[in-house]
Amino acid sequence: MEYRNTSSWNVMISLHMQHGRVDLARGQFERMSERDIVTWNSMIAACANLEMLKLGKQIHARIASTNFNTYGPVGNALISMYAKSGGVQIAQKIVEQSGISRLDIIAFTSLLDGYVKLGDLKPARQIFDSLKDRDVVAWTAMIVGYLQNGLNTDAVELFRLMVRDGPKPNNFTLAAMLSVSSSLTSLNHGKEIHAIAIRTGQASLVSVNNALITMYARVGSINCARKVFNRIYWFRDIVSWTSMIMALAQHGLGEEALEHFEKLLAAGIKPDHITYLGVLSACTHVGLVEQGSRYYNMMKDFHKIEPTLSHYALMVDLLGRAGLIQEAYDFIEKMPIEPDVVTWGSLLSSCKVYKNVDLGKVAAERLLLIDPDNSGAYSALANLYSVCGKWDDAAKIRKLMKDGGVKKEQGISWVQIKNKFHVFGAEDGLHPQKDEIYKMMAKIWEDIKKMGFVPDTQSVLHDLEEEVKEQMLTHHSEKLAIAFALISTPENTTLRIMKNLRVCNDCHSAIKFISKLSGREIIVRDATRFHHFKDGFCSCRDYW
Repeated sequence: MEYRNTSSWNVMISLHMQHGRVDLARGQFERMSERDIVTWNSMIAACANLEMLKLGKQIHARIASTNFNTYGPVGNALISMYAKSGGVQIAQKIVEQSGISRLDIIAFTSLLDGYVKLGDLKPARQIFDSLKDRDVVAWTAMIVGYLQNGLNTDAVELFRLMVRDGPKPNNFTLAAMLSVSSSLTSLNHGKEIHAIAIRTGQASLVSVNNALITMYARVGSINCARKVFNRIYWFRDIVSWTSMIMALAQHGLGEEALEHFEKLLAAGIKPDHITYLGVLSACTHVGLVEQGSRYYNMMKDFHKIEPTLSHYALMVDLLGRAGLIQEAYDFIEKMPIEPDVVTWGSLLSSCKVYKNVDLGKVAAERLLLIDPDNSGAYSALANLYSVCGKWDDAAKIRKLMKDGGVKKEQGISWVQIKNKFHVFGAEDGLHPQKDEIYKMMAKIWEDIKKMGFVPDTQSVLHDLEEEVKEQMLTHHSEKLAIAFALISTPENTTLRIMKNLRVCNDCHSAIKFISKLSGREIIVRDATRFHHFKDGFCSCRDYW
């Protein structure tokens, strides 16, 4: 081709950039005798997608030297490029120079993403509020920005404003809000979003149903998750299957999760690395060591999926929970990649359960080499010494924490009553109904002891008198939350308690008795899984 017009050059540049051939694209760009708006936009957009800030700045300088109009499309492209490539302050300056009214939705969402990465949403909200025509993409971008920065309340408020005054939410908006419901562990809020999905005609979309499965599982309603999964029988994709497998695993229904996995394979669907996380988690929660090992090998050898750190950590957890502490340690030593905090933490937790001090010390030391300020490692090692009666060693570890300024994560539990969350800590005396709560807990304690409950004072990891230990046990955060829920809800209401740490042995045993005493189903989510207590039994079968 002896002669190429500008359009031909632009096509060649775009093709090269789409395939990552930056040098070839730039060569074509330099050979052009004339450049138009498409040329500049193509180069800038490519720099944005590839996050090539240095080249983008060079292109920007060339534009400025030619006095090309940087308002409108080119300005928006520059804003997107800078925001995506880590130059959000420069992007903001261009906005100020060209005026917010000229900002298009792509540039806005790019700018928002830039501020989200910086954790600075105030200027993003100011830009959002200044937009005259806010479409569903803009609303969703702002909501997701709040969500990614943990500002769930702001996300909820903005979503409700969108439902009232804005465009109809799309599947991305609803998926984001269902994620908020999961974070808030609010079944009521999740059902509200589900109702909106039905009302707006989005409930038939597979992506929305997949998000519903995850949401219902995370707020403790596995039966609702099952119903959603069964409703999309003919439309399930790999995400649907994976979401359900992970949901069942989280609720300790390992055998059912593996049945779903076998059905997935029988349907000719290829699992991915996330599916296998659910499968290994299912095996871990019910102690299926042989099956877990078999699936791990299937993942590597048959499906050719390279294990990630998460897969390795689950295998360590699988072996450790089953009491195979040495095997778990040997597995870590043979890993082809460096173990992370989660991997060593899994081994350390198992060492505490099975009172293996030697390997527990190794796990804690290796973990602290990676993360010197990890309070969980100090606490777990101190607790390991305590359960083994090594009070002096436990005291030394706690002194190390204090001297190093390492703060222990406090255990808290919370429950939602009439759309309000009530949070409790151990020995909590801050709740306005504390007198009623403590009175109820004292009565419960007396009644379940008559039923045969024996307090597990070994769960108090301090060298104290037995009577003092028992008194401390009655005021653990999840027990206080349950006592409050019992006096705040009608009979037969299912109680849903959330806890940030692992439930202790004493609380686990006590809640089984409380479920029988009260005739209530009590669902407790701890740091790793759900426990469904009913009629004196727990769904975990005392394996957690």
